[in-house]
Amino acid sequence: MNNPNLKQQVDSRRTFAIISHPDAGKTTITEQLLLFGGAIRQAGTVKGKKTGNFAKSDWMDIEKQRGISVTSSVMQFDFDDKRVNILDTPGHEDFSEDTYRTLMAVDSAVMVIDSAKGIEAQTKKLFQVVKRRGIPIFTFINKLDRDGREPLELLEELEELLAIESYPMNWPIGMGKGLEGIYDIYNERIEFYRPEQYEGERYIKLTNGEIAGDHPLKEKSIYEDVLGEVELVREAGDQFDLEKISRGDQTPVFFGSALTNFGVETFLESFVDLAPKPHAHKTIDEEAISPYEEEFSGFVFKIQANMNPNHRDRIAFVRVCSGTFERGMDVTLGRTGKKMKLSNVTQFMADARENVEEAVAGDIIGVYDTGNYQIGDTIYEGKLKVAYEELPSFTPELFMKVTAKNVMKQKSFHKGIYQLVQEGAIQLYKTYLTDEYIIGAVGQLQFEVFQYRMLNEYNAEVVMTPMGNKIARWINPEQLDERMSSSRNILAKDRFDQPLFLFENQFAMRWFADKYPEVELKSLM
Repeated sequence: MNNPNLKQQVDSRRTFAIISHPDAGKTTITEQLLLFGGAIRQAGTVKGKKTGNFAKSDWMDIEKQRGISVTSSVMQFDFDDKRVNILDTPGHEDFSEDTYRTLMAVDSAVMVIDSAKGIEAQTKKLFQVVKRRGIPIFTFINKLDRDGREPLELLEELEELLAIESYPMNWPIGMGKGLEGIYDIYNERIEFYRPEQYEGERYIKLTNGEIAGDHPLKEKSIYEDVLGEVELVREAGDQFDLEKISRGDQTPVFFGSALTNFGVETFLESFVDLAPKPHAHKTIDEEAISPYEEEFSGFVFKIQANMNPNHRDRIAFVRVCSGTFERGMDVTLGRTGKKMKLSNVTQFMADARENVEEAVAGDIIGVYDTGNYQIGDTIYEGKLKVAYEELPSFTPELFMKVTAKNVMKQKSFHKGIYQLVQEGAIQLYKTYLTDEYIIGAVGQLQFEVFQYRMLNEYNAEVVMTPMGNKIARWINPEQLDERMSSSRNILAKDRFDQPLFLFENQFAMRWFADKYPEVELKSLM
């Protein structure tokens, strides 16, 4: 559709995901960013169970009860003439698949690190996914309000474990009870942690890298220590390089405390200035579709059922890749060729939403879905006929047989299973001959969430029988002989009726390969 301001609108978008190991403070910093964007009046915390103030991005009941994020959530606000789209992702490794798909829908990532713990296992794993995509990575080293590791040590760990250059945008002046503030290298100023100790001044500008004249901070020994450390990183460290940042080869590093809301606004100001605008997206034909292409296109990276339990709705999250979405427009669903009218479309503030009249590349919109969409679907306007690259799908490692506890509630049982499977959190299989339900997941917590949601969202209590770890491998139907199945390699079919074996262990799989050398076995990833 014709939009004379398309380029200006696209260039104002900043769409990013926040990644971290659990408990590094990812959800808390998301709350503070929303606060600065005017999207909320009060930041809840994931520890707020007694007060009833929960993180706005943790909208699911089980997230509020357990104080964790188990699904990606989308939030949008305006800041400094920029439209910011935040995707808060699950930190728990059992929900990595949701995070990986979300990372396909963003233009940059913010990595949150606990200053006391440094780089943890899940942080490293998620960083590697971001790095492979070559998108810019911004680092926020959190929890300065507590005693942590030395800043130089943290930067060294970044470079050694993650093999990425780091550039400190600011530098802590103390930490824990001795935290005085941050030395803002990028903005050439000092930001005070407790302004009331310094006549209420929040910032003081630097002259030639130092505070001019007399100042109470200069009387403290830590001031000279910080000057020395900053001089060291300036001379011996990496130089700020915007081109390297845009390629994901250098990460700007910010220090702060999300819980006490210190250093977060400084981070946000720099982020919206330095973060990239929406980029071109690749198709399955390796073509790159420009975000300034006039015709609308986008892809579904997430499906979520029951965001509003009162209405039992189902939302397909779409990353807009090109053109302008306008309410009521007609699009084509690439997988089926079916024409769809996008009339009921929303944008998000976690569980709150409002109808959207217009959106451009970089925006995330929610399309109400009655079962038409699947994760990875492309939708497009007119004659564009584009198909975006496939999203990652992981082979499960844990399996359970599942049945309805109450046979009178089979309808709710089947509806719940199929809707939750379409979200991509679990995968559904059936035994090949008897059609018994088997669900597969990457981690144990996914089963707990599945069981909870079946009961609380679909009123279907389920009985789950553990099958333990299995190795799932798909087989070409033309090569299948049902007699190949045994107790060590259970024959099943996926939700698309494609046959697969669930092998007991590596030994069973090698035995099968030796016995049937002509048979080709495949995994998802």
